[in-house]
Amino acid sequence: MILEIFSDLICPWCYIGKRRLDSVLETASGTDVQVVWRAFQLYPGIPAEGMSRQDFLLARYGAQGVPGNGREQLVAEAEGAGISMDFAAISRMPNTFVGHRLLHVARASGHQHALAERLFSLYFEAGEDIGDLQVLAAAGAAVGMDPDSVASALTGTAGHDAVLAELDRAANIGISSVPCFLFAGAFALPGAQKPEVMGQFIERARSRLSRPAES
Repeated sequence: MILEIFSDLICPWCYIGKRRLDSVLETASGTDVQVVWRAFQLYPGIPAEGMSRQDFLLARYGAQGVPGNGREQLVAEAEGAGISMDFAAISRMPNTFVGHRLLHVARASGHQHALAERLFSLYFEAGEDIGDLQVLAAAGAAVGMDPDSVASALTGTAGHDAVLAELDRAANIGISSVPCFLFAGAFALPGAQKPEVMGQFIERARSRLSRPAES
């Protein structure tokens, strides 16, 4: 069974959702579940070279340049998932299109899920610029990707059309926020739900898929 995750690499709830899903995949509910990462861009208008995070915050939140009151809860939720988010370390807002291309290419060699973890960690825990080609190349190497595959994604055209198609598909099926988990192309679960909710969702979707078709 395929479980598609529509997400963006600069979405903190997507990282939390990934970690919560990981705990489910280690249980019986995760048996035979194949995870596939799909592209979504929260801020496609960010320049290709990225921009200062401070400038981004000023443009988004006004003169104070700070988000609303949900940051403490977000950090607490992340800690509960074993993530040490360090927003103070983040100085750049990357355009994530190339990162999504690398993530797409990584699927063919079985490195996609590990790469997603690596990129999330680099951004949210180490404050790395995951729009930088050298950072992306190092991330690919760290999870065992073939250097030629990494180069084809970062300096060639590999994954370009596929990512565009994924972005269009997300819009066409009505995904407007992430993470969104799509099981067997038919059952959607939005948000970074608790592990028990994710497990129940997978079991119910699996049960409905196993029912005989009505005549």
